[in-house]
Amino acid sequence: MDVALGALAFWPALALGSFVNVIAARVPLRRSVVHPRSACMSCGTELAWYDNVPVASYAILGGRCRSCGVHIGLIYPAVELATGLLVAGCFVRFGLSGQAAVAAFFCVVLVAVSAVDLEHRIIPNRIVLPAASIVLVAQTALRPSPVWALAALGAALFLLVAALAYPAGMGMGDVKLALLMGAALGRTVSVAMMAGMLAAVVPSLYLLARHGGAARKMGIPFGPFLALGSVVALFAGGPLLHAYWHVFMH
Repeated sequence: MDVALGALAFWPALALGSFVNVIAARVPLRRSVVHPRSACMSCGTELAWYDNVPVASYAILGGRCRSCGVHIGLIYPAVELATGLLVAGCFVRFGLSGQAAVAAFFCVVLVAVSAVDLEHRIIPNRIVLPAASIVLVAQTALRPSPVWALAALGAALFLLVAALAYPAGMGMGDVKLALLMGAALGRTVSVAMMAGMLAAVVPSLYLLARHGGAARKMGIPFGPFLALGSVVALFAGGPLLHAYWHVFMH
């Protein structure tokens, strides 16, 4: 594992996390991610460069806008930090390679999609569909095989059936996210699906315990859980899948 390479990748990836925040904030509103410059969502004051340093500016300002004092959500530094750590982890795990680049791109998209789904309860086509196409082409070019396309279609079909059977619990955005997951993960997409569903059980049980039968009408964003499962599969999917087959099939 190339820890030094990961440490080197972390800092520019942290800055990339700031741009991921811009994407997550503007794409659902159909606004340009290039213009205008970043500004406070409350008072509209443009952010000076020293108020836009990833993570550090949030900590220094106490999570508030310098101009109007409005509280800034913790999700902003969380997105920056998650982007930095995941991209760094990709280069630690896969070294300086095309596989690491595709994995890093996949992780960046997962962070953006999770942030949007948490805030708006949608998974934008403008993010996930182009990303799925890019990843599918890249994976097929790096390791030629029909498995990437088959995994993408299989994962999407699986969640499509689930969405049709239980539309209140899953949306078509999740189906399109599954398309991206399959293209990126290939055979280990099954690990991502299982891990994501298991992770989603925890908040579901909490809502059920607190609200009883009314919890059935309370939807939770499923995208972040699929993203979490994808990260598990990306870094440990092979060993987990092997362990499953060894335990249950022998």
